[in-house]
Amino acid sequence: MSETHRTYFNEKAPAWDQMMAHKPHEKLKEIFGALEFEAGSTVLDVGTGTGVMLPLLKDIVGPSGKIIAFDLAEEMLSMAKMKNGEENIEYIQGDIAASPFEDNTIDAVICNSCFPHFLDKQASVTEMARILKPNGRAIICHLSSREELNAMHQSLGGVVGNDLLPDKNEMMLIFNQAGFNDIRIEDLADRYVLTATSIP
Repeated sequence: MSETHRTYFNEKAPAWDQMMAHKPHEKLKEIFGALEFEAGSTVLDVGTGTGVMLPLLKDIVGPSGKIIAFDLAEEMLSMAKMKNGEENIEYIQGDIAASPFEDNTIDAVICNSCFPHFLDKQASVTEMARILKPNGRAIICHLSSREELNAMHQSLGGVVGNDLLPDKNEMMLIFNQAGFNDIRIEDLADRYVLTATSIP
């Protein structure tokens, strides 16, 4: 992301939960429950925002697991920390295209409702592959179809007007070039989910 994006999301942080109140969070439980995470996993929640995913992830990884809440916008992280506390959660500001994490240290990287905002998508996905453990997973998730999501961003215009989710062929290419295997894309009316596995 860019400094322009950082400023944009910092400004949106105080009202973000009200803006997103219409999102059916039960659907996230359904989607991530089906992915069968292992208890004790270390999960990186990229673009954590105000921490929508954090309660769900805590339930998934259990008390022996660890969640890293990662976001470019420090005001978003402050909101997330205020709502979710620090038990099993570490809050770090940064850009996934140049993350501070060591090689082969993360079990799963989750990008819920943030992938279109990555300015350098190839660099971001390559970085995910670097930090994931062998056979780790990357998950890109949205609670709408690709077509609906892109139309929404275009209608908003401004900073996010050109933040679009690439088509299936381009997404497959991005993840292939980063070295991922078993790339699967589900693009339905009520969800978009890409899962990919890092090199064993």
